[in-house]
Amino acid sequence: MEGGVFRKIKRDRSIIIACDFDSLEKLKEIISNSYDMDMVGGYKIGFGLALKYGLPNVASIIRNLTEKPIIYDHQKGGTDVLHTAKIFSKIMRESMIDYAIIFPLSGPSVERAWIEELRSNNITPIVGGIMTVQDFLASAGGFIKSEGPLEIYRIAVELKVRDFVLPGNNLEILKHYKKVIDSMIEDPIYYLPGLGAQGGDLKLCSKIMEKNWHAIIGRSIYDSRNIREAIIEHYKMIINP
Repeated sequence: MEGGVFRKIKRDRSIIIACDFDSLEKLKEIISNSYDMDMVGGYKIGFGLALKYGLPNVASIIRNLTEKPIIYDHQKGGTDVLHTAKIFSKIMRESMIDYAIIFPLSGPSVERAWIEELRSNNITPIVGGIMTVQDFLASAGGFIKSEGPLEIYRIAVELKVRDFVLPGNNLEILKHYKKVIDSMIEDPIYYLPGLGAQGGDLKLCSKIMEKNWHAIIGRSIYDSRNIREAIIEHYKMIINP
């Protein structure tokens, strides 16, 4: 069965629940307890569920429970050679995925190919350039040159991408990258991982982001005793920082 982008995140601020585990029962529990909550913008599926059960099967289970958007995060997709973008994007379409997160760290040609292929399959690309690990950039002991992520975002803007991943657990980088992207494109949309269990302060991020952003939250919600209460408490910090 082939799908397409029929579902968009409806709010300008929401919680995206990160389903980064490998249990279908947990997935069903989370969705059953949150599908009717407007503050939940959608569900982010990671490789754990996709590799263990097959992405089309996982997406079908979600679709039987809700019409909220599905974001697939291959962790980290968009790094392979150009021709594989077509294979990946076709699978996204056939699995009825709405958004796909990519981190095109392999170079400009790879970034362009993956963005274009996703779009041609009616999948909205969400482009990331910097991860939430503290030693990612060369300036912090990592392998990626410090100006690299901004070049990734610049190319994405050039290709008219509007959706971007920024780290929620590094306020200095968050402020700087947001300012740069805001200067390049009108009304970008941001997705922030790194909150809660990874050390990011949701209230502080909310003050920086203001509007057009979504908090990607996993363990702080799916490991909580009461999923609905955890979602409500987190959302309060988004709208009332």
